[in-house]
Amino acid sequence: MFTKLVGAEAEASVWREQMKMDARRVKLKVSAGFKMRGLILRPESSRFLLRVLESVSEADLEEVLERILDAVEKQPLGSSMVELSLLEAAVQDCSQACDETIDNVFNIIGAFDVPRFIFSTERKKFVPISMTNHPVPKLCGQSRDKAELFRERYTILQQRTHRHELFTPPVIGSAPDEGRNKFQLKTVEALLGSTAKVGEVIVLGMITQLKEGKFYLEDPSGAVQLNMSKAQFHSGLYTESCFVLAEGWYEDAVFHVNAFGFPPTEPSSFTRAYYGNINFFGGPSSTAVKASAKLKQLEEENEDAMFVMVSDVWLDRVEVLEKIQAMFSGYSAMPPTCFIFCGNFSSAPYGTHQLRTLRESFKALADLICEYPSIHSSSRFVFVPGPEDPGPGTVLPRPPLAEHITEEFRQRVPFSVFTTNPCRVQYCSQEMVVIREDLVNKMCRNCVRLR
Repeated sequence: MFTKLVGAEAEASVWREQMKMDARRVKLKVSAGFKMRGLILRPESSRFLLRVLESVSEADLEEVLERILDAVEKQPLGSSMVELSLLEAAVQDCSQACDETIDNVFNIIGAFDVPRFIFSTERKKFVPISMTNHPVPKLCGQSRDKAELFRERYTILQQRTHRHELFTPPVIGSAPDEGRNKFQLKTVEALLGSTAKVGEVIVLGMITQLKEGKFYLEDPSGAVQLNMSKAQFHSGLYTESCFVLAEGWYEDAVFHVNAFGFPPTEPSSFTRAYYGNINFFGGPSSTAVKASAKLKQLEEENEDAMFVMVSDVWLDRVEVLEKIQAMFSGYSAMPPTCFIFCGNFSSAPYGTHQLRTLRESFKALADLICEYPSIHSSSRFVFVPGPEDPGPGTVLPRPPLAEHITEEFRQRVPFSVFTTNPCRVQYCSQEMVVIREDLVNKMCRNCVRLR
């Protein structure tokens, strides 16, 4: 009997020691994770988080900790010290985010609802604009807002280009041949500060025409005049105010360009590997929908999902309504997931009777939709205004059509959304941007070179 008691006590002691080791290992992992993000946990915050993680299996610990860290960084942090109240709010956000509902399957995000992030060069990460001292965005901005737009664009492209394999520095101890295939980005300031000839450099900058007929390459450090007489252009549409990688040599305050190209693109999976599952796109999901296994599974199960997009839908024309009726008739046996109608919605966009004509036209469209119950009950309808629909001139983004125009239609077709131009559409793990504008015409008007 005594031997059994001693054995049980020994097993209990071993179990307690194992628990202590597990707790220490989790604590070290938590501390290291926060330090990697430049954050420090207060003692009471650390104890709270350890209690939360007690029920998490070792296999899921790293993923859960990453979610909590992402949620903490979205909180209004006043310093690198994480208070208990902020940590509790972050854990609460994570618990709500884990409960994915049907609301995350299909969403329309208007231009004014898109989340704003700013890349912080000090923290090397994207932070919500609410955590910075940037003013609240306005539709009619000031002159400094235009300069800030280009600065933000440059910073985003610069950090992405630096991550590309051609611009990452060679690993210490690597083969000498590996360094020969690497490039280093220079700034305009580095060129302007040189009194001698500088050969074979690559500069990231924006093409501008500061003087009539003379093009310059500009970045936040300055602007340098370009000689493009012998430049080769890689495939693309090169316009003023577009960002390029310019390769060439510098002498006598002129940058002689041998070749132009665009900054390299990057798959979204690479971006998420660096910055986590931040939801840059918008919508109710607190994390990127492409990282959701449940939404990916729903998408694969519904492989017949279909989107129909139609532009310049002149609803005041009888022949257009007849074509729409023929389209509905063809799709009635298998209704699409969504119809996206882009303006202009009137063939005569100006005049004293425009608003009344639009109301009557949408009433006629509602009559057509109601004739096909399968489409009326199963499909979503998204309406994106065109450049000549009622709105604030030619300003982008354009707000939705006024409610007094669409009120009766929305009552009769409840699965309809009148959104902004441009807008974003999220379906399961797919993300799309819809814009109704003659962009090619505008780009050709300001084109430096078309190739």
